[in-house]
Amino acid sequence: MLRRSFLVSLPALAAAEPRVPVHGVFEHAVHDGPPDPSAVVKVEIRGPSGTHNTLAFWDGGATWKFRFSPPHSGRYTFHIDMSPHSGSFRASGKAGDTELDRRGAPVAAPGSRHFQHPGGKPWFFLSDTAWNGALLSTQDEWEDYLAARAAQRFTAVQFVTTQWRAGRRDENGRVAFKVDQGRLSLDPAFFQRLDQRVAAIRRHGLVPVPVLLWALTSRDKESPGESLDTRLAIQLARHINARYSAYGAMWFLGGDGDYRGAHAARWTEIGRAVFPPDLDRRPVSLHPRGTQDPWPGLKDEPWLDFLTYQSGHGDSPAKWRWQVEKGLAEGARLDPPRPVLDAEPDYEGHIAYNSKKVITDSTVRRAVYSSLLSAPPAGITYGAHGVWFWSRKAEVPLDHPNSGVALPWRDCLSYPGAAQMKLLRDLYDRFPWWTLRAETKMAASHKPDAQYSNPIQCQRSEDGKTALVYLPANPAFQLDLSSFRGALKAEWLDPRTGAATPAGKHKPTPAVEFKTPGPGDWLLLLRA
Repeated sequence: MLRRSFLVSLPALAAAEPRVPVHGVFEHAVHDGPPDPSAVVKVEIRGPSGTHNTLAFWDGGATWKFRFSPPHSGRYTFHIDMSPHSGSFRASGKAGDTELDRRGAPVAAPGSRHFQHPGGKPWFFLSDTAWNGALLSTQDEWEDYLAARAAQRFTAVQFVTTQWRAGRRDENGRVAFKVDQGRLSLDPAFFQRLDQRVAAIRRHGLVPVPVLLWALTSRDKESPGESLDTRLAIQLARHINARYSAYGAMWFLGGDGDYRGAHAARWTEIGRAVFPPDLDRRPVSLHPRGTQDPWPGLKDEPWLDFLTYQSGHGDSPAKWRWQVEKGLAEGARLDPPRPVLDAEPDYEGHIAYNSKKVITDSTVRRAVYSSLLSAPPAGITYGAHGVWFWSRKAEVPLDHPNSGVALPWRDCLSYPGAAQMKLLRDLYDRFPWWTLRAETKMAASHKPDAQYSNPIQCQRSEDGKTALVYLPANPAFQLDLSSFRGALKAEWLDPRTGAATPAGKHKPTPAVEFKTPGPGDWLLLLRA
């Protein structure tokens, strides 16, 4: 009888092994770890995809946890750098029916300027700005918001993970951290609530894009990117990275910061400490201040995976010229190649810096398409004034007196510009957008007017068979099509409605005349 008990013990142990879906999130907790949240606890995971290294995070008292998203089916073993904590789990099946569940969270395509799923399928970054959303929403509100944005074909959500300039406390009045006599005191309850919001983003098929360290603060010094010294900033960012990386996060190490010149050294030190080469890393960038370009001084940083800009909330000729000719266009010329995108164009419903008028969907479209056509497209961010601040009533956002009154966030979900982001995705699905590159020769004869209201932007696919042209205000214009081979079929794409209208066939000659179907902005799609 004793011998028989040993014979059945191995299957019994195997049956007890935890299971998790492929691309899901495995979580393991130990309850006898160091009570010091500043400790660095490494975890080694081995499985069908090789060896992975991550960090555990402190979750109060002597409790430490780690999370891992298995990329392949099979058995995984792990060892936590707190002897004798080891174990195993199995991955099989899928977590749900979203594309992230089927294909995995996106990464920067090696040697290219777009994102892709691990298997190689291109992924379009279409993010919404909900800076205060995860901080202030109830769980039901957050579910409603995410369902709406998923239905509008957004693929990501940008949000802040601590107290910051426009959100001093969370829904329950808690803050992420305090500093006491030079030590960082983390609030586990703050982060346990935030866990639910981040998990919900992933469950709705959206990629979390959290800000680790917001870097523009008020006189109260609440934002960690400016208020914390480098040592404590590294500790806080490590904790958030360890806590949410397994949900497929794409990181903004800093938010709204100045990372240029003398400021670069601090962010270089933080980036290298939080994302060292011996740990697995999700894609990382920095979110800069409006019309700033920090990348020439940071482009060689080993932790930097994509470049973001903030074209901001202006509407002056100088702003539009920067958005078309500088900004992303200059970032796209930097090596090594990385995805380049505008992470904060004009917010719908916000007051424009220059004209002091409310930004409408027309201005939003121009900002979005101007950015998409100024560099090899990787994606774009949209923002609605009441959503980013998470207004529940008509009010001016905290510490943003010149931004104008923000309407309740639910009212802003159905702004025209938000609906047009779905149309943008639908339109871009019609051609291989990830192969488009700037093509200046096509519109070389065109000179924008003094107000820079009508620049013509052209992109052409690498195989020379597809071209896309954006026309902000060009009722009649001329294109040079002589570099194409054979006749070209043209279509007008209406960015307001998504409608496609035939625009004839054209020979590849140097001066082809076009007239837009009506007023306002248009897209012209040309295919050989």
